[in-house]
Amino acid sequence: MLFQSYTDKKDGAIRGYDIKSPKVKVLAAVILLMCFLIVLICVFPAIWVMLAGFKDIKEFTRNATIWPTAFDFEKFRVTWKAFKFGKYYFNSAIAVGGSTICAVIFNGLLAYGFAVLKPKGYKVAWALVMWSLLIPATTSIVAVIRNISLIGLKGSFIPIWLAFGANAFYVVLFKEFFEGLPSELLEAARLDGCGVLQVFIRIMLPLSKPIIMVVAIFAVTAAWSDFLFPYLVLNGSGKETVMVKLFAFKDTPTDAVSVLRAVVFSIIPPTVLFAIFQKQITDSAAAGAVKG
Repeated sequence: MLFQSYTDKKDGAIRGYDIKSPKVKVLAAVILLMCFLIVLICVFPAIWVMLAGFKDIKEFTRNATIWPTAFDFEKFRVTWKAFKFGKYYFNSAIAVGGSTICAVIFNGLLAYGFAVLKPKGYKVAWALVMWSLLIPATTSIVAVIRNISLIGLKGSFIPIWLAFGANAFYVVLFKEFFEGLPSELLEAARLDGCGVLQVFIRIMLPLSKPIIMVVAIFAVTAAWSDFLFPYLVLNGSGKETVMVKLFAFKDTPTDAVSVLRAVVFSIIPPTVLFAIFQKQITDSAAAGAVKG
């Protein structure tokens, strides 16, 4: 029963005829056990936070068990209303939506120039992009915030959006994928009278759905969980994201259990996103990782 799923496999590390060997069965069982332990280690913190949210402060501090005495969802409703999480969800949605669009369009356009257009001096620009991967983003944070303040964008979502529109890692992903697309399609589009931008919009983007999905997933996850840059740009403006508001709870008379409930609210969107699109995420990640 355990190894029945391997019988029809014709590729991969363990194939159908491999599983007939007792040694391979033992190896497969060990791999499955290790995977189960890794999943348990990864999932346990989130489960503990969710279960702890059903406790009150007395039960949380005195009862060492993981399981709460009662599952009272009213506590979560009270915390949601007290912390006004709907407002911060909306702010995070604006930040995530704009960041994802900028990540796809701007990084895609730059990679299009490197992979297809290849203007004079593009190798120097490409070398600078690769070199920027070696520089920690926090090293320039003071200068960036200073310039944002000088041009009057402090307290605006625009700097957050543009920050995701200039990501060297996303450029590398797009470039590697664009170089694997058939050049004949691009030549045919040019012969039909398409300009440079029309080729990108009508040819490159429709053919690049797998890598666009990968970049969009990375951007959504990063933008939702980002704290430092939104904190420096949005703090005190009334446009704080969920992560910024979580940090602000330390300055309020809030008990530990209410903070845990707030943490639960912060992890719900990415969890739901993965649960709904997990097949597309894994398929797109595999397709985006293969060049050509």
